[in-house]
Amino acid sequence: MNYDMNDLLELVVEENASDLHLQVGQPPTLRVSGSMVPIDGPNLTPEDTSHLMGSITSEGAQQQVKTAGGADFGFAYLDKARFRVSVLRAKGNFGMVLRQIPNDMFGLREIGLPDTIKELLYRPRGLILVTGPTGSGKSTTLASMVNYINEHRDGHIITIEDPIEYYHEHKRCIVTQREIGSDVSSFSEAIRRGLRQDPDVILVGEMRDLETIEAAISAAETGHLVFGTLHTNGAAKTIDRIVDAFPANMKDMIRTQLASSIIAVLSQVLCKKTSGGRIAGYELMISTSSIQSLIRENKTYRINSDIQTGSNQGMISMDTHLMSLYNRDLISADEAVEKSQDSATMRQRLEAAGAKLKEL
Repeated sequence: MNYDMNDLLELVVEENASDLHLQVGQPPTLRVSGSMVPIDGPNLTPEDTSHLMGSITSEGAQQQVKTAGGADFGFAYLDKARFRVSVLRAKGNFGMVLRQIPNDMFGLREIGLPDTIKELLYRPRGLILVTGPTGSGKSTTLASMVNYINEHRDGHIITIEDPIEYYHEHKRCIVTQREIGSDVSSFSEAIRRGLRQDPDVILVGEMRDLETIEAAISAAETGHLVFGTLHTNGAAKTIDRIVDAFPANMKDMIRTQLASSIIAVLSQVLCKKTSGGRIAGYELMISTSSIQSLIRENKTYRINSDIQTGSNQGMISMDTHLMSLYNRDLISADEAVEKSQDSATMRQRLEAAGAKLKEL
């Protein structure tokens, strides 16, 4: 049996799978609601994965796989879906992972974000960070935020991505989307050049190096609303990760810049819903004069207690939000423990609420 890429992509769309895995030695496998589901069929051979890879991968990307061991690109399947594709080599064979990017933009409420977020999106300048592990829904959250601005404000939005995932139409804003590699050489270069393109909002797909972090903070300070992502868990660790990227003699200056420019840090994880599908659990830190002082004075370890006592400003801790998802029967007790920041305390809270948990 020869597998056909169009048939596989059709199946991904039909099953509403988030990912398609193609690896030699096992059948094509879908990730549905967070679980891996192999399709009913023979194991993929090296010839199968080579053929499937070649059917959607450009010559340039194939060359990149041969020389660098991998390539990433965006790919549209008819008008039904877009995919973020990662081609790799493993044990000398080709493999692929395709992440489905929904065609429809989600509203902020649809993805479970509080109305507090909307107020932040009207700020004229500053830095909003969306953080969390790979596959936690950061891209979807950012796309929803950009779409909200596009529908409710006017101005110029620049997105800098690797690769472009969600396509934004011009609505009330002009939207310029630039892809690393094909449109511009690097994130930091794109931010620097972007500042000359009359932007109001800049989205930085990944703040992965010192130059990019520096350029993003500088853009936020000089009167732009900047969105960025980091692979960190929680607001305190996010601030530490940014400061740690700088040499010792610059750390105090960066703390001062961050304190004055940061608006909010939204940290999220994706949880399995009890009814199937997935839902985001999140922590939201909103900058206050107290938090600004903690950042300046290098006392980030105290940010968590500010978040816990800051509910009247719209803040919420990850574990409080997970507990609320459990209380609304949206996630299981075990899922709440697994995704919590303090699993021991979460177990105690759940057991006190009468939850039955798996034995450790």
